[in-house]
Amino acid sequence: MVGKLERNKDLVQDIVENTAHRVGTIASIITTAIVDVTREIGDLVTDGFEMREAAKAARSAETTDEDAQ
Repeated sequence: MVGKLERNKDLVQDIVENTAHRVGTIASIITTAIVDVTREIGDLVTDGFEMREAAKAARSAETTDEDAQ
């Protein structure tokens, strides 16, 4: 028969293991979310740079066309 002390030890062990697993899962979720958000922000900034460059090229082409006429 299992004594009270051994039952309590098993209970504490289960609680600590379960808590560690849950904390690890939560940390993984948060880490993945941070990576995803950072990637999206980077893509947004890159799109902004590309649009700015395209606008510059369009203005430049427009100026060149006006000078040619």
